[in-house]
Amino acid sequence: MLISSVGRVPYDSTYLAMQAFTAERTTDTPDELWICEHLPVFTQGLAGREDHLLAPGTIPVVQTNRGGQVTYHGPGQVVAYPLIDLQRAGYYVKEFVYRVEEAVIRTLGAFQVTGHRVAGAPGIYVRLDDPFSHAMLPQRPQRRVPGEPAPAPDFTGLGKVAALGIKVSRHCTYHGVALNVAMDLQPFERINPCGYMGLRTVDLSTIGVAVSWDEAAHVLGQKLSATLSP
Repeated sequence: MLISSVGRVPYDSTYLAMQAFTAERTTDTPDELWICEHLPVFTQGLAGREDHLLAPGTIPVVQTNRGGQVTYHGPGQVVAYPLIDLQRAGYYVKEFVYRVEEAVIRTLGAFQVTGHRVAGAPGIYVRLDDPFSHAMLPQRPQRRVPGEPAPAPDFTGLGKVAALGIKVSRHCTYHGVALNVAMDLQPFERINPCGYMGLRTVDLSTIGVAVSWDEAAHVLGQKLSATLSP
């Protein structure tokens, strides 16, 4: 997998580049991982609802073809776009999402932070009262009896530190995951993050972890490369 760190770039041009790369790639095209940082922007997923945009103000809103609802990208956030041929890799979309989340959990672990999954809500979360606790969450994904409905996501005591949204075209992925490192979190208060009213968004600096964007980007890139390998 070729890892490219392209620095701070506009969202629109990156989005178009991902679409072009995916449309033009062949079965022989090597997978790539693009790591970047965006200028301030709100992005809406395919299911995005206008009422989740509370007060965007002067920050642009871009409609996209990824899954999910609205999120925010801005300076101080590491955004990673894995461009993976799933057919060649030999696993399906659900496992791809799991592997991306696992890479974020391992990245947080490198900084002694414990990341958690929440049933029914993609992304990675941390305990607000003790981000370093290894105790399992009661709201973690658990095996259900066949036919049992999925539980409603429960964010009690949690903050979201990484958001995930993907698109798959011809078995190939684009869009990706955003890890909050040290950023202005105020824009998240202008939306219902990922469509959830009142969901708290945090970054590593908020929970007491001092790490540079470059270091976080390097670790996330390495963890994604490892977990996404066939």
